Amino acid sequence: MPNILVCQHVPHELLGTLNPLLKSRGFRMKYVNFGRHPDARPSLAGYDGLVILGGPMNVDEVARFPFLAHEVALVHEARDGEQPVLGICLGAQLVAKALGGVVSKAREREIGWYELSLTAAAGRDPLLRHFGGVEQVFEWHGDVFSVPPGAEPLASTAGCANQAIRFGERIYGLQFHLEVDEPMIERWLRVPTNLVELAELKDRGITAESIRAITPRHIARLQELGRETFTAFAGLFGESRRLRLLPSR
Repeated sequence: MPNILVCQHVPHELLGTLNPLLKSRGFRMKYVNFGRHPDARPSLAGYDGLVILGGPMNVDEVARFPFLAHEVALVHEARDGEQPVLGICLGAQLVAKALGGVVSKAREREIGWYELSLTAAAGRDPLLRHFGGVEQVFEWHGDVFSVPPGAEPLASTAGCANQAIRFGERIYGLQFHLEVDEPMIERWLRVPTNLVELAELKDRGITAESIRAITPRHIARLQELGRETFTAFAGLFGESRRLRLLPSR
């Protein structure tokens, strides 16, 4: 059974639909909740891969959240061990930073549903090749990242040039949220700190009510994309293990 270390930052940002999919394939997940245990410093020893979830902090707030530096080190550890990595939102920004990218404030926050455009490389990518050229995805972020040296850009939105990257064969960063379902979105729309963010976007017509109204139009397709993407991500573990077990020549 593959074992995955999952880095969590806030209670409402979970593996979501990725959790039952991985469990159904025999994966075991160990959550490290940095919100509850900020002094935790896990190692990837005994694990086959890494997932880093989202959160409201910026990757450079290391003085306030020292565990962020440790997560960067975990990405280095996974890269050196050729282990699969999936970073989502903040996790994608930590992946980008670990690999030499720059994380900065976005010109405008993206909260709600946005049109995602895929690059030509995404059409050949194991995780994203089932996407159409344009899809509607769910976003909740105020920071953006540059493409690290050697990484492949895979997707963008009008307000965020880098929505998905791949480094090597097994390290991915996704700025958007494929893991959400309708109840999870509803939970996010009730989080007090999230409501503060939404209040600042009211003039742009982005409100909890507007997001609730549009979600039923897109959620089924998002979950379909999530199933395909996360199934392909699970497949990376078998390939990674096979390569590590090959005898030296």
